[in-house]
Amino acid sequence: MKNSLPLIVIVGPTASGKTGLSIKLAKKFNGEIISADSRAIYRGLDIGTAKPSIEERQGIIHWGIDLVNPGEYYTVADFKRYAGTKIDDIRSRGHLPILVGGSGLYIDAILFNFEFGNLPIVEKRTTLQKMDILELQSYCVKNNIKLPDNIRNKRHLIRTIERDGIRGERSKCPPNNTIVVGITTLKKTLHERIAKRAECMIKNNVVNETTMAADEFGWNNEAMTGNIYSIIKKYKKCVLNEKEMLQEFIKSDMRLVKKQMTWFRKNPFIVWGDLASCERYLMQILESRQLESK
Repeated sequence: MKNSLPLIVIVGPTASGKTGLSIKLAKKFNGEIISADSRAIYRGLDIGTAKPSIEERQGIIHWGIDLVNPGEYYTVADFKRYAGTKIDDIRSRGHLPILVGGSGLYIDAILFNFEFGNLPIVEKRTTLQKMDILELQSYCVKNNIKLPDNIRNKRHLIRTIERDGIRGERSKCPPNNTIVVGITTLKKTLHERIAKRAECMIKNNVVNETTMAADEFGWNNEAMTGNIYSIIKKYKKCVLNEKEMLQEFIKSDMRLVKKQMTWFRKNPFIVWGDLASCERYLMQILESRQLESK
């Protein structure tokens, strides 16, 4: 029975309802959730990364959240090892593993069993961090690595080089007994949800949360190099007022939606549907396997 437990994978853009669906499935089918969110791994940034609160988790075990401090580096290779171990562990206890998130590289590392170069990622990053921007650009050119759009951003250059460390050999399809769904949502609906969430973030004092993390780890720490944090930094410098900050939050997340969907649409193994359709599809499959919690 334990070996026959499928891996459920739920993907889709931010604010599409992935978390709610995963919790509903976990409650009904004795599941545990593994977050595949490259921002939720950081401690102390709960509001800005929209982590599900303790109340929202409804007693369901969530893995992949609060793994490292904002100043620490965490790679896709780290996530692959972590998530792979958790999937095996969850199955060994007779529970249903549910991998959920919008970080495409994290998801694909599991689905297609990415292999990484021989040089340890941490060692490689230490070497790259000592290089200046021109040296990093030169490294890309010499090694036939396509330069990122922003060639003056050191972090982008380093991550581009590290991603190239993922070998060309990878599985052509997900492991057996893996069920992957993608949630589609109308753009208007996503915009409304994102706007509401952005308002809640400001009301819940995301600025204070961010400032505390920046005071301890610096504004350029690994956790705060993207997402809404550059916007909050501008607000703190009085470049933006609160209303403008809110609008920038919304724009940032809508750009993220586009990136996420572009990434996931390349995966032919995802079964797409709206939230209700994905729920029916997964419920039917799992009920047919008689996996309901006792």
